Amino acid sequence: MEASQSIQVVPHTPVAIVGGGPGGLTLARLLQAKGVEVKVYERDFSRDSRVQGAIVDLHFESGLKVLEAAGLMDAFKANYLPGADKFRLVAPDGRFYVDEHTQDSEGSFEDERFRPEISRGALRDLLLDSLLPDTVVWDSQFTSMKPSGKGWELHFKNGTTARADVVIGSDGYRSKIRPYVTDIAALYSGATIIQGEIDDPEKDCPAMNALVHNANLIAMGTGKSIAAQPRGDGGLAFYASSLYPENWLETSGIDFSNVEEVRAYLTDFYQDWNPVFHTLFEACPRFILRPLTYFPIDQDWEAKPNVTILGDAAHSMPPSGEGVNTAMLDALDLSECLTSNNFTDIPSAIAQFEQRMRARAAELAKEALEGIHDLFSPSEASIKKLIDQFNQSGN
Repeated sequence: MEASQSIQVVPHTPVAIVGGGPGGLTLARLLQAKGVEVKVYERDFSRDSRVQGAIVDLHFESGLKVLEAAGLMDAFKANYLPGADKFRLVAPDGRFYVDEHTQDSEGSFEDERFRPEISRGALRDLLLDSLLPDTVVWDSQFTSMKPSGKGWELHFKNGTTARADVVIGSDGYRSKIRPYVTDIAALYSGATIIQGEIDDPEKDCPAMNALVHNANLIAMGTGKSIAAQPRGDGGLAFYASSLYPENWLETSGIDFSNVEEVRAYLTDFYQDWNPVFHTLFEACPRFILRPLTYFPIDQDWEAKPNVTILGDAAHSMPPSGEGVNTAMLDALDLSECLTSNNFTDIPSAIAQFEQRMRARAAELAKEALEGIHDLFSPSEASIKKLIDQFNQSGN
């Protein structure tokens, strides 16, 4: 094959994507547009089997750019949430540091600073609706795979198998595909989130629901913070964060399956905060402990010839607003590498993609780690810095 010719990924090289999140579905859409034979294997029983979580903002240079390339910008504009990109930054006593709801201007898609929000469920739906029928194989929880000819035989928990010549893992930070690519393990960042979900905040914590006001709320006190976001189904997600030792759960004695124990801990931990925040804990029927981990910034591995990873499976990092956007940008890069005429074979295309992906992710991970203290265990100085940033961006 001459270097000037396109590699023959299409149409006779079956591609399997493991994981039906934004990154995997975006990749499927982009590959199908180039005629690639692709299947997405997703562990959920169906597209409606669970709530997809809180809202997510897409960025001009990444998520929105990818949707444009995928021909889905009109679908996004029909489903995004105008005004939900506004922030409210408040003090522990409930006073506003910053309230973007007082600004009358709405964002414009021509503005590079505009970061429109969409519910994760709506984003997933518009991506699903863009795929050919039966592209997604539901109830397919990946367990293992083994070499088969020039590709792989995939095995799933429900007893089924599938075969593909190329396998791409888009299955999150606990990826089951990652070990086939690299054995580099995740590290603890020092910060931990206690996540809660409230299905009917208007009824169960109306004052807190009013404080969020369909926006991104961040409450910051010295050494701890609480973030809250609306969900696309009318629910509310919140994240109580601070710095904790890596073995904190073992030494704390808290049983996270016991809701009352977790409520009591949080109420005590935030005892000097406005009681409106305590209503979050009282209304929450379930809590999830999320120690924030990341893959090393300098991670490197030798590219495999027919398996790769993207998104959190490749470069998980502490929350910074970049996760979904980066996964979608990874999908665009990988689709372009696999279908361009710049490579003589698939291994070369994968190697180039991974180099580009790791370099970009390293910069973002560095910024996310540097912001750990500011966001999850803020000082008075870091709170002031964030206030200044909001005020400058509003000018």
